Amino acid sequence: MTMEASAFPGWEPKILAFCCQYCAYSAADMAGSMRLEYPTEVEIVLIPCTGRFDVILALRAFEKGADGVFAAGCLEGNCHFLDGNIRARKRVNFLKAELKSVGYEPERIEMFNLSASQGPRFAEIARDFTQNIVGLGPSPAKKL
Repeated sequence: MTMEASAFPGWEPKILAFCCQYCAYSAADMAGSMRLEYPTEVEIVLIPCTGRFDVILALRAFEKGADGVFAAGCLEGNCHFLDGNIRARKRVNFLKAELKSVGYEPERIEMFNLSASQGPRFAEIARDFTQNIVGLGPSPAKKL
């Protein structure tokens, strides 16, 4: 965490969560069904598989004002499309390095794995990730 949230009065982070339809989206749905609280700043984007998550999606999200992005997919080894979540993790790690090279905090992008039955885990991820982004402050792209 590089900045205090109080340094940006009135600012609320915008976070996009790219969730695979089989596990992560189902976990998010379960979190909602269980009425578990997680930040309203997290906007869920349904994708067929995290294997479809790519560099352009993440960069476009930042370009459009996202302060943080995470991809959430099936548990490693349990991807419905065999290795989609492995490919997504490689892309996220690539993006972390690229963001760092241009002056962004690499913590603005993450990858998480969970099963469809982990609604409480999804809510925890959303809360923790949002707290980390609040600590970082607004995206550097918002200063352009």
